Amino acid sequence: MAVNLFPPLAADLKPVSGVRLGVAQANIRKPDRKDLLVVALGHDATVSGVFTKNRFCAAPVQICKEHLELSRKDNLPIRALLVNTGNANAGTGERGYDDAMSTCTMLAALLSCKV
Repeated sequence: MAVNLFPPLAADLKPVSGVRLGVAQANIRKPDRKDLLVVALGHDATVSGVFTKNRFCAAPVQICKEHLELSRKDNLPIRALLVNTGNANAGTGERGYDDAMSTCTMLAALLSCKV
């Protein structure tokens, strides 16, 4: 069920030190709407994740788990979060995984950080 909330007014948003937000129109599901959010994080930010216990998980969830594990193993900070709306991203198979990974790769290049 859709929530249909109105977006917050810019004046109501409070700044968070070291966090930058950006939105874009990616036409993921519907045209002419901002449906992609990038949360750029400072170098000292700490990131963790909470995931479903379902054995089936969508490509973005798989990639997020992989990135968190690599971040922990190699002691590299997570520099950004990428969130899209209007699409569950599930059941997309190999192409869905490749699309999600290429999106991460493009964002990493824009932010000059590793994938």
